[in-house]
Amino acid sequence: MKKRLLFLLLLFIWFFPSLGWGQAKVGTAGAQFLEIGVSARAVGMGEAFLGVVDDAAALYYNPGGMTQLNKKEILLTHIEYPADINYEFVGLVYPDPRLSGVWGLAFYMLNAGDMPLRTFLSPGMNTVSSSGLTFSAKEYALGLSYARNLTDRFSVGVTLKGIVEQYEEEKASGWALDMGTLYNTGFKGFKIAMVLSNFGPDLKFIQEAYPLPMNFKFGGSMEVLNRGNHKAIFSLEGSHPNDNLEKFNAGLEYSYRNFFSLRLGQKFQYDSGDFSVGGGVKFPFSKYTLKVDYGYFHFGFLENVHRFSLGLSF
Repeated sequence: MKKRLLFLLLLFIWFFPSLGWGQAKVGTAGAQFLEIGVSARAVGMGEAFLGVVDDAAALYYNPGGMTQLNKKEILLTHIEYPADINYEFVGLVYPDPRLSGVWGLAFYMLNAGDMPLRTFLSPGMNTVSSSGLTFSAKEYALGLSYARNLTDRFSVGVTLKGIVEQYEEEKASGWALDMGTLYNTGFKGFKIAMVLSNFGPDLKFIQEAYPLPMNFKFGGSMEVLNRGNHKAIFSLEGSHPNDNLEKFNAGLEYSYRNFFSLRLGQKFQYDSGDFSVGGGVKFPFSKYTLKVDYGYFHFGFLENVHRFSLGLSF
């Protein structure tokens, strides 16, 4: 009983710090592209995905969950943002029985495209005009992951990422670590997960240094329906970023015969956007399974964002 009370007290301290001492520090961390979700499936569930992570999206959301994959899997994601900004993700998970672990490789890239280069009309004037030239802005990262089971119910994983932010001829580069755990309680698929993401030294652009968007997340998932062809998973998580107030995510996924899925999600205390929906289908053939997922996120005052993911396990 004492252990349960202590556990509940720790949860209360973690999930509700904003009641007394939470502070927002928006704009104090750079490399924000590292915070963009890479899975249309996860987005459809409000990105409450820490305790689910049973596909290649574990590379981003929780490397400790890669041990749930017993086949090689590739995940491709494309996101179209307003102002012709595109985001691409490519991930590969490779189970290695010889080392009793799972390897992963991921590539992330945010491309703002070509933009007009503006110049001052004359010294001391505030008006600018197009020079007829363009410049580009890109941000990308390459991650190497490894995970293994420490017991039959508990697994850990780590990701080492190289990061580059490049604006025309100037760039900032550095590295970061993601560390994640996943614990399966064995009760109705109830899983508990914790992740520390983007832990690393400050990046330096020209002469100014700025921190990475480090984040600590805690969450879980549980089967709320498992009857024959019907299955439903509910997930919940909270996060404590270094540049904002605490945030919370909730998601629900219903699947029929492990073939067709529908998803709902809700985000709380975010600067923009709130709910999301999505769906997906699986096409098994021979030794392969093709997965197609779609996620829609309501972005509030901004233009809504659509995500598409394509997965292949073999």
